[in-house]
Amino acid sequence: MLASDFETFSSLVKTESGLAMMADKAYLFESRLQPVARKWNLAGIGQLAEALRTQRNAAQIRDVTEAMTVNESFFFRDAKPFDQLRDNLLPTLLAARSASRRLRIWSAAASSGQEAYSIAMVLQESCADSNGWMIDIVGTDLSTEILERARAGVYTSFEVQRGLPARLMSKYFTRDGEKWRIAEPLRRGVRFSRHNLLDDLAPLGTFDIVFCRNVLIYFDLATKSKVLAAVRRQMPADGYLILGAAETVLGVSDDFTALPEWPGIYVPVKPTMGLLPEHMTVSLGQAANLQSQYRSQLS
Repeated sequence: MLASDFETFSSLVKTESGLAMMADKAYLFESRLQPVARKWNLAGIGQLAEALRTQRNAAQIRDVTEAMTVNESFFFRDAKPFDQLRDNLLPTLLAARSASRRLRIWSAAASSGQEAYSIAMVLQESCADSNGWMIDIVGTDLSTEILERARAGVYTSFEVQRGLPARLMSKYFTRDGEKWRIAEPLRRGVRFSRHNLLDDLAPLGTFDIVFCRNVLIYFDLATKSKVLAAVRRQMPADGYLILGAAETVLGVSDDFTALPEWPGIYVPVKPTMGLLPEHMTVSLGQAANLQSQYRSQLS
């Protein structure tokens, strides 16, 4: 690949998605963009790069960007965040939202939907969506193709067996030929829409819990800081941010701070004093008690 072509692709992908591609990843452009070149009746990625430099076709730009984004996802990935959602975050927020009885959860970079549907299953199992509670689960991604898969809720045998407990598989999925289809009530409980983390997030509204896992690792420091600042603006003072196991806000953002008792969970820092909201001091034991109380009330 010509250096000028690599610069064209890497600059475009960085601008459009925040994804930082180093020179040692040039082979990814060569493998992933060949199908895009064929789609546009171009002889190869060299012609594709030239077209991007001269034409600035919005559809071509989208195709290139979507081809380079990472769509790795599976049900209950890493497990721990979903245990914390069930055992810690839900009990605390159910108490904090007892008056409004409304909860909004965002799966950013939702890919093919496994994370968002895993969240929905946790809520179903915890009974948090019954008795008049309004639960809004939103999954976003910048790939239109992958979002269509998420909306369909149809997965291969490999995909449903990867991380999904057998009990939940039999409860929430039905066989559809060689594939598995997620239960209709669960599917309807999750909304998917196309949205770029680099764009204005205000149209999405505010969220009590934000799953933004395994996304920041692909950004440079400046982009990480920008994205976290934007996410903070879409959260209440007592919201929770969940990052991937290899991600942190340390040295990246002053908008969030870690909860020592709940590894991997971050909360917004108050603008003035930098203190945690009062209910954030809930201990693990207190959270367990809250969970027990609310399960009995919602059952």
